[in-house]
Amino acid sequence: MSKPKIATTSLAGCFGCHMSLLDIDDRILQLIELVDFDKSPVDDIKTFTGRCLVGLVEGSCANEENVRVLQDFRRHCDVLISVGDCATMGGLPAMRNLVPLKECLEEAYLNGPTVFNPDKIMPNDAEVPLLLDRVYPCHEVVKIDYHLPGCPPSADTLWQALTALLGDKPVELPYELIKYD
Repeated sequence: MSKPKIATTSLAGCFGCHMSLLDIDDRILQLIELVDFDKSPVDDIKTFTGRCLVGLVEGSCANEENVRVLQDFRRHCDVLISVGDCATMGGLPAMRNLVPLKECLEEAYLNGPTVFNPDKIMPNDAEVPLLLDRVYPCHEVVKIDYHLPGCPPSADTLWQALTALLGDKPVELPYELIKYD
């Protein structure tokens, strides 16, 4: 019998949630016995090879590529989980929402104190994804089934959520795993 598949991705964020997943330490060996990783930086598979039981998404949507990747995850994953504060509420990337996009671009490419751009050229290449008008948390782009808060969520939080889903049990996280007070 084949094992269920898990896919993971990182959108606009810092990759800290993936580090938290790796922080499950020797339980990673138990996880590998339970699942196969599909599209994920964990195994460097770049495209989906089939249907996935769980998709873990960290980071927010700041550009068109982030939206495309998130929509692709929604299409391929039975359960989609936003992992960490960037995915659940925009996180640090959403600080850009406080400044108009035009102003952000001008500061980054024309007027910033360390910018050297004598020709005043703004990036305009098909390889550079277009920025969105603002940064969006994942649930504002696609349906999300579960949210795991934290920056990043603890390894124990990820472990408990995954093992509950893999055991076909409800994801019930004790207060100690999701408190930040």
